[in-house]
Amino acid sequence: MSEGLRDGLRKRIEKVRTLPSSPAVLKPLLELLRLEPEQINLKKVVELVSYDKTIAAQCLRIANSPLYGRARGTESIQAAIMTLGIQRVEDILLTCCLHKFSSGAKWATEPEVYWRHSLGCAAVCRELAERIDFRDPDKAYLAGLLHDLGILVNSLAYPIEYKDVVAQAREHGVPLAEEEMKDLGFTHAESGSILAATWQLPPAITEVIAFHHDVERAPADNPLVALVHIGDLLCRYRGLGYGYEEWRSVELATDPAWEQLTKYGPRLASMDLARFTMDLDAFLPKVQQLVESVFSTKVEHSTVEISR
Repeated sequence: MSEGLRDGLRKRIEKVRTLPSSPAVLKPLLELLRLEPEQINLKKVVELVSYDKTIAAQCLRIANSPLYGRARGTESIQAAIMTLGIQRVEDILLTCCLHKFSSGAKWATEPEVYWRHSLGCAAVCRELAERIDFRDPDKAYLAGLLHDLGILVNSLAYPIEYKDVVAQAREHGVPLAEEEMKDLGFTHAESGSILAATWQLPPAITEVIAFHHDVERAPADNPLVALVHIGDLLCRYRGLGYGYEEWRSVELATDPAWEQLTKYGPRLASMDLARFTMDLDAFLPKVQQLVESVFSTKVEHSTVEISR
């Protein structure tokens, strides 16, 4: 994208009145959570979490879920944070931001289609990360969940034009990013990266949003980009895409992302890719259940259902 087009897109996004800002606690809390473990001030974390009722409520609800199997309920924010751990608090924080953002979107596609793909990609990314011994499966899950943030940005900033883009992509069976570039001059990867930068999301997640369709341009030291690229393709070609069938085949074994990821996931080279893609069918009922839970509860409470 040229600088002129990028500046124009940024200004267009900034003018969208329905575009919510990130929670006030996002920047200071993320900065605190990313310190070395011995440097983190638990009292300060509790204080910042308590400032935002949505984040605080999610921490309490997840800490009291059957996942953590506590004999007695957790009633304080401090106890919830100690139960969850720092990584989970960060995941909750970022996921709450996504839900707050998506609640104001004028969807160019069905919300359920978007969530099915995002949640499916998140689940597949974590499963793939675990199978290849990738060092941080939870971070892979979060990256998969947030990778298509730009679709929401485009729906808000270009509500009329973007509906046409989605319709054309569906009619011709082409990748959505390809139709975006043809009709708009940029893709959801580029618009999503602008919002990610505005929200000051973690650099690794911002890079995933920016380069998941263009792995060869991504920073070499961020394997999450390649992992999410593969997870995204697997979903799109196994019925967890954007609500239509893309009319072209994909050879993952020859994809540049596959070669890049083998450097970080030693077991990938010997992995039975055909078997793994067949196993994805087992994800479909689970993902559909997650999607239904998002729409059957208030947006601010749905994080409980999609966090592990």
